[in-house]
Amino acid sequence: MKTKSILLLPTILVAALLGACQSDEAADKTEADKAPAEEKASEAYTVKDDRGQELTFEQAPETIVSLIPSNTEIVYALGEGDKLIGATDYDNYPEEAKKVERVSDSVAFNAERILEMKPDVVLAYSTGEVAPELAQLEDADIPVFVIQSATSFDEVYGDIEQIASVLAAEEKGEELVKDIQTQIQDVQDKLAAVEEKKDVYMEISPSPEIYTTGKSTFQQEILNHAQVENVFEDLEGWPNISEEEVITRDPEVILTTVSYVEDAIGDIKARESWSTVEAIEDGDVYFVDSDITSRPGPRIGEAVQLVAETVYPELMEQ
Repeated sequence: MKTKSILLLPTILVAALLGACQSDEAADKTEADKAPAEEKASEAYTVKDDRGQELTFEQAPETIVSLIPSNTEIVYALGEGDKLIGATDYDNYPEEAKKVERVSDSVAFNAERILEMKPDVVLAYSTGEVAPELAQLEDADIPVFVIQSATSFDEVYGDIEQIASVLAAEEKGEELVKDIQTQIQDVQDKLAAVEEKKDVYMEISPSPEIYTTGKSTFQQEILNHAQVENVFEDLEGWPNISEEEVITRDPEVILTTVSYVEDAIGDIKARESWSTVEAIEDGDVYFVDSDITSRPGPRIGEAVQLVAETVYPELMEQ
């Protein structure tokens, strides 16, 4: 979707014995370096969203409304969270996000309230079709930047870079992407000793309507980078499966992201027909944080680490 620059500026340590003259020169240089960035932020610039729609900003947005938690997390990770004035009911990370006014449930949004807010930009999303209600905001000259829901890590990196471009924070975006990639690489280095990947089943909705994750999802990429074999990788998207299919595929480890039932692990272990499944017999059933593993945002590195620590604790402790 976008090309990525992964340059990191080195930290320069200034010795205490440097003279006042040198300190003044350093200060002058710092001010000189800041000037181009400030000038750039004040210049008009144009960005293109995933609809192919071009938006021109006269200056970097000062007020932002986000209509999906992953975009909210990206804004905070870029250091721009203080500009958020509207978010969704599910925006709970970082902690400060809980204080932002709720204007959406991640599906429907309060267009009337957003119109009253008059934000400099609305960060919206699409899973295939763009919500027609967004036109109401655009008709009122509120810039709406639409991002297609990511299905891969590369698309997550692209989303970060897009939002960074909208906020005139490109360097922060590049650094954030690099930090995430470094975190994932650190995990993979620790897992280099894995000779045979463990077979894993991930449950994202419990019985009687059981759903799991398959290929063409960013969750599949989480599992791939954590060096585990998804027993349902041959299925597309988030398929509805039967209890019998899980028994047949006999996973070594079961992960559940279900957080809306009282005891997701106990529920899985109590299924009589699953008593012969290897993961049940060995007690290898674990809960993994649903927010971390379900949001295509800046915590994908943390998601890879979480799955790796759960499945291969002995390797990750090294």
